Amino acid sequence: MTGGALLIAGTTSDAGKSMVVAGLCRLLARKGIRVAPFKAQNMSNNSVVTVDGGEIGRAQGMQARAAGLAPSTRFNPVLLKPGSDRTSQLVVKGHPVAQVSARDYIEHRDRLAGVVADELASLRAEFDVVLCEGAGSPAEINLRATDLANMGLARAANLPVVIVGDIDRGGLLAHLFGTVAVLSPEDQALIAGFIVNKFRGDPALLAPGLDQLAELTGRPTYGIVPYSDELWLDAEDSVSVVAGHVVGVPAPPRGEQWLRVTAIRLPRISNSTDIEALACEPGVLVRWASEPAELADADVVVIPGSKATVADLMWLRERGLADAIIAHASAGRPVLGICGGFQMLGHRIGDTVETRSGDVAGLGLLDLDVDFAPEKVLRHWQSPLSGYEIHHGRVSRCGEDGWFDADGSAQGYVRGAVFGTHWHGLLDNDEFRRDWLTTAAASAGRSGFEVAADTQVPARRDAQLDLMADLLVEHVDIDALLSLLNGGGAVRPTVSTRLHR
Repeated sequence: MTGGALLIAGTTSDAGKSMVVAGLCRLLARKGIRVAPFKAQNMSNNSVVTVDGGEIGRAQGMQARAAGLAPSTRFNPVLLKPGSDRTSQLVVKGHPVAQVSARDYIEHRDRLAGVVADELASLRAEFDVVLCEGAGSPAEINLRATDLANMGLARAANLPVVIVGDIDRGGLLAHLFGTVAVLSPEDQALIAGFIVNKFRGDPALLAPGLDQLAELTGRPTYGIVPYSDELWLDAEDSVSVVAGHVVGVPAPPRGEQWLRVTAIRLPRISNSTDIEALACEPGVLVRWASEPAELADADVVVIPGSKATVADLMWLRERGLADAIIAHASAGRPVLGICGGFQMLGHRIGDTVETRSGDVAGLGLLDLDVDFAPEKVLRHWQSPLSGYEIHHGRVSRCGEDGWFDADGSAQGYVRGAVFGTHWHGLLDNDEFRRDWLTTAAASAGRSGFEVAADTQVPARRDAQLDLMADLLVEHVDIDALLSLLNGGGAVRPTVSTRLHR
């Protein structure tokens, strides 16, 4: 099995391929198999800082945890961070190198293909198994010429490919058949089979459809993974961040009252996972919001990170959300800004980097100014608090008290019930989170809210990974999947697009 590799692709974004890879990493690691995750190219504003000071997609950080590894830039050598509908920041081997449009990207493709090939070869030489995750869908044939993460990777490295489909969306059998059918014969030859994900109901009712799918494609379905509402942490794709939706599965309060948290669903939201730690707490109800009316009954308002801070601040003003947030804070109720959301809380933002808007007035809830610099701050903190920083903005003037310290300096600021920090992952620190929630509940007038003393967010993340691994062991033919690692990209029949009668 030494050096074996497999590509897990998906019919759509948010089909569950990230969790399937994470679950496979965990179950193989539990068997003592040296396994590493790999995503050649990711497009996401949810990222983490590695211990070596680089930046990768958050899903690869989660998958590394599942494999018992520290996050490394090797696991995601190319990352695109969208800053607008047409441009993205290009991050290579953990560090930003350019701002590119879709048309510009083709100029970088050959060089990036070399980076991807070298990193994958290095991982295969070091680990028993490398589990690769695709991006979006391999059926995006309009992008095939520049593809690095799906069939482009599979062809270059001769990888067998398993396609994951989300049956909860509906139309799954057509998605699976169509994904194979639109590919070229050379790409089709590497498609080994399918995994059905997020299934609710009786699998016997689905079996005839899967039998027909096997007849039509000549490929098996390796398993049917049931839906679980416990699998919600570390969502990478913004598709899952929907205004009006409750985050996670709220547990009943330990005290007499709930604490209602409203998080702003910014257009260019980044690291939306920061609020997940709050949603793990019993009695804390977390919702996404994009309208002022949705803040009316909020006890706490959270402004998360943004890849385009000034543009999203303008959006807050256009939607009337800025006035609603200011009114909320003026009533003495808590507001928390994280990274880009923190920068919005100040008096002035000098942006000559992201949107190049120059000086822009902030919300004025904290007495500080922020100026953007071309070099991005990438910092991983481990002690006494864990967290990480990913930002261009620097606090250039501050008249506020420090909120918490690290490395001998203030890493957050506070005025009354308004809190701000550049740190992501801060609320994953259990004791810190409990103390802050107690303070926030008091400011919000929720004297009947009682913080839980036994909620451990890191343990919840590990429990989710174990659950996904258990579901795969129970419902997927793991031996058949592992046999693909030894057989490589065995040639499969070509699927015709003609109608079958």
